[in-house]
Amino acid sequence: MSRKYKFHDSRSPHFVSFAVVNWIDLFTRREYFDIMMESLSYCIEHKGLIMNAWCIMTNHVHLIIRSETDQLQNIMRDMKKFTSKKLIKDLEDNRQESRKDWILWMFKRAGIKNSNNKLWQVWQQHNHPIELSTNEMIEKRLEYLHLNPVKAGFVKKPEDWFYSSARQYAGFSGILELEIID
Repeated sequence: MSRKYKFHDSRSPHFVSFAVVNWIDLFTRREYFDIMMESLSYCIEHKGLIMNAWCIMTNHVHLIIRSETDQLQNIMRDMKKFTSKKLIKDLEDNRQESRKDWILWMFKRAGIKNSNNKLWQVWQQHNHPIELSTNEMIEKRLEYLHLNPVKAGFVKKPEDWFYSSARQYAGFSGILELEIID
């Protein structure tokens, strides 16, 4: 098996991307973003996650992360498990979500097809981590991550996307505890 997309040294920054199954635009409501933020905050406070940069798009998430105390694959596994359960519960309880039945059907369909799951699957299986071993690699991924909402046409400037660390890199207050990369 290839080690190309595995976490290596968790103390080194890693660029991580993970997507909702079938690239479903799940993050279209504030409450879904908030679930993701709550989970990331928990991992920062209790699991040793060090957040260097982040961006939540409608159907995927980009992070630059590291940890001095725990293995990143364990943190990511726990975070994805927690958010999956919480997002499904929120969807089931949400009377205003017009796509609720379809989204839940897609998650159930993906879960049944994947032997790693009992019933539901919210996230695609892989995290696609890339260890960032040079300043040039860090700068390129940081730029890519922060420009994602601009290229998608959601905002004109990276710092205008509320669910991104671009705001903190531009000098504004942010949502998550962040260790800015110089």
